[in-house]
Amino acid sequence: MPLPMRGNVIRVAAAVIALTLASSAGAASKPESLVEFADRFDQAQLQKNGPALERMIADDLVFITGEGKRLGKKEFIAGWTDPGDSYDPITLVDRIVRPLGSDAGLASAETVLSGTSGGKKFSSHFRFTDTFKRVGGEWRATYIQVTRIAE
Repeated sequence: MPLPMRGNVIRVAAAVIALTLASSAGAASKPESLVEFADRFDQAQLQKNGPALERMIADDLVFITGEGKRLGKKEFIAGWTDPGDSYDPITLVDRIVRPLGSDAGLASAETVLSGTSGGKKFSSHFRFTDTFKRVGGEWRATYIQVTRIAE
């Protein structure tokens, strides 16, 4: 009698371990939320992380500058990764992160971006809207618009 009981305990323990591993694997592969992606996207810009921005931005990005110019992915990344620029920490004001279905969404906020560019201090007050789309299970920035706010 002790052996069959022991066998049941082992089978139950094995089942519990299998369920734990399965739920852990499910948690590890849980899709990134829109908010998590928007946060990472902002940090990649401020940290001048070109390789991360390359992965996070759709190849056909439409980027509308604060001057109303239409640019693309290459120009957007170059603007954030210039070796002569450094950025101060920012505070996002009136931030909105809004899903637009299960595979699209936007993030918008007002901020003041300041730092040094070419050895000179700068400060720019603006509102931005980043539009994201999930492509192949991964979020990508597809449209970015910046609106300057007069001081």
